[in-house]
Amino acid sequence: MQSNFKTSKQQAADPHETAIAVLGWLADDPDMFGRFLALTGVAPGQVRNAVDDPGFLAGMMDFLMNHEPTAMAFCAASGISPETVTAAWRHFSSPGLDSGEY
Repeated sequence: MQSNFKTSKQQAADPHETAIAVLGWLADDPDMFGRFLALTGVAPGQVRNAVDDPGFLAGMMDFLMNHEPTAMAFCAASGISPETVTAAWRHFSSPGLDSGEY
């Protein structure tokens, strides 16, 4: 499936821009977006206001990163590197045991 939301690598280096690209990619796939909404409990009407909520963005990045094939599909479709996506995920998510910041 060809998408129309490609982001330049310079834009994608910003965690918020990367998260917005993820949201655009999710919204472009009704099945994936429906799964995301169902798992998070977010109503479709809440998404527009939630894009500035770091907690929402953290949950969305967790959704993406908790399933490697989904994360890799996003990277392939957007041209954003897995390293950039991982950096955005770490930006929005709480430190984990592997961070040394617990």
